[in-house]
Amino acid sequence: MPPISADVVLEAADRRACRALIVQGSRSFYNASRVLPSAVRDPAYALYAFCRTADDAIDTVAPSEVEAALEALHRRLDRVYAGCPADDPVERGFARVVDRFALPRALPEALLDGFAWDAEGRDYETIEDVRAYGARVAGSVGAMMAVLMGARSGPVVARAVDLGVAMQLTNIVRDVGEDARAGRLYLPKRWMRDAGIDPVAWRAAPRFDAALGSVVRQVLDEAETLYQRAGAGIGQLPVACRPGIRAAQLIYAEIGRELARRGLDSVGRRVVVRGGRKLALLGWALITSQRVDPGLAVAPLPETRFLVDAVAGTPTPAPRLGPNASFDERAEWVVDLMLRLERGNRGASSSLEGATPG
Repeated sequence: MPPISADVVLEAADRRACRALIVQGSRSFYNASRVLPSAVRDPAYALYAFCRTADDAIDTVAPSEVEAALEALHRRLDRVYAGCPADDPVERGFARVVDRFALPRALPEALLDGFAWDAEGRDYETIEDVRAYGARVAGSVGAMMAVLMGARSGPVVARAVDLGVAMQLTNIVRDVGEDARAGRLYLPKRWMRDAGIDPVAWRAAPRFDAALGSVVRQVLDEAETLYQRAGAGIGQLPVACRPGIRAAQLIYAEIGRELARRGLDSVGRRVVVRGGRKLALLGWALITSQRVDPGLAVAPLPETRFLVDAVAGTPTPAPRLGPNASFDERAEWVVDLMLRLERGNRGASSSLEGATPG
């Protein structure tokens, strides 16, 4: 048996380090990731680890140090995209993802912009403003996951971003009271004023009433529309990826439905989806994961179009195998490469047929 190269050993160690961060930081994400094929799951660990450590770098510093922390994160991206990551397992792992998947820099840059908006303590006047925030902190992750799954067409990426924004809207309505007590407000202030609520006074003394419930209901309706739109993209993903993404769609949408069943009050309590209900939704996800929903061609939200355009404007990388690829993954790689060559040959033949002799 030939000796294992140092690069292979280092990559395996980095992968274990990224996976450990997920186990410690988000057991739900880790459990969901286990249903993804390893060709997607392993780079998703590195992607999540980068996002998690970047978020922690902002959340754990004093307000006076936020600007310096953001500058450090941008320098981190500079190193990653230059192919010169620091001696750090997360940075190296993310650099491999960027290289292997030709991940557009605009996507992690958008995520850092969202962190900066949080650090600034921004409020959001309209639902469009809230969607712009959601595009950065969650839609960007949806776009990056689509790239990892090999889905780079504009309509499919647009639906992945819809799913990310929908999940962020669900997070917002689930955490209304918790955010207010931390001095944050993500509900659209215009909708609050329309309901007779002074946003400044309410944030200072948060309480639930029917007026606030009407605002929560509007945000939930917005999220539900995006969950429905997102469904059209799931049927376009690789077959092995569909159950996990469908499960995420169903479980997050269920948080909003549970909130509605409990009277829309997320000020005094935090709504969760119980384990039994999650299992039922996972089963339904397996049953419906191959369903193809209509609506793929719906235009992206104006607030998310920049993410879709960033992916569409980046060439698709040639398929490459990781050092620990399984036999099935190697076979899939060969088939994919042959299909690419065949498409290239057809394109060349068409060009030649259409050319006139000089």
